[in-house]
Amino acid sequence: MGLTGTALAIDAGNSKTDVALVTTDGRLLGSARGGGFQPPVVGTARAVDTLAPLVAAALAEAGLSGPVGHLSAFLANADFPAEEAALATEITARGWARTVSVRNDTFALLRAGLPDDGEPVGVAVVCGAGINCAGLGHGGATARFPSVGRISGDWGGGAHLADEALWSAARAEDGRGDPTALARALPAHFGLTTMAELIEALHLGRIPPHRRHELTPLLFTVAADGDPLARTLVARQAEEIAAMATVALRRLDLLADPTPVVLGGSVLAARHPLLHDHLTRLLSERAPKAVPHVLTAPPVLGAALATLDQAAAPPGAYGRLRGAYG
Repeated sequence: MGLTGTALAIDAGNSKTDVALVTTDGRLLGSARGGGFQPPVVGTARAVDTLAPLVAAALAEAGLSGPVGHLSAFLANADFPAEEAALATEITARGWARTVSVRNDTFALLRAGLPDDGEPVGVAVVCGAGINCAGLGHGGATARFPSVGRISGDWGGGAHLADEALWSAARAEDGRGDPTALARALPAHFGLTTMAELIEALHLGRIPPHRRHELTPLLFTVAADGDPLARTLVARQAEEIAAMATVALRRLDLLADPTPVVLGGSVLAARHPLLHDHLTRLLSERAPKAVPHVLTAPPVLGAALATLDQAAAPPGAYGRLRGAYG
């Protein structure tokens, strides 16, 4: 099969990466999944190296070898224009596609959650391993945040919540902080008795760092059981998500219009009642015209839909591609 009318779509987040090979008439030919995409940790070139086997696997599934016509990459840690440009240069050099476009991965979530006809207008908030927000307004206006951690004013995301739970539990046990059931629940999750044991195990590497993400769902469980401190952390997360969405809507002059607010990422997709109900209540107060909904389709769908936008695909192609993702 030739490569005319084919494109690669990449959605690369902090914790996982999805690659899809699609046609401009909306058929899904191949796909692959891998680990997180973290240029700040490993460097731009090595981060793009992690995409290579996934691109090869998606092409191989369709019996192809490349290059395709276009590649749309929506990448975590592409937070500034200079980072987008550097990543686009590195990906272009690999020869996977004749043309390449790069944007932050939050825009993939947004594209997947917006209608396929008419002007793309809406806001997306992703709360997974990290947290980010991006919006599109009338006339191509955009709103986004640097989202590079505490120095850019960020609070939340799964990794941050896990650290907050550990911090609170440690202080509860040694007397510096308020009591919380987290002080018992967190070490018990790893078969330990005290926070002192858990702190030592984490510090000495007996529990690998990547296992900290297991503590985020536990935080929500403890909160649901009524623990005041855990509930405070969940409420703070809802406040942060609502603040990002409201500010983006205000920047784009969309507060007065019915506007989609697409919610995604592992923390939001879990639809924890405490978080979801508090968030929707806050949005109804601060942005009553907003229409929030949790995206259930994988964000790589948004990257794939962007390749159809690039190719000015016929209307039927969009429905066919969405159908491939259920």
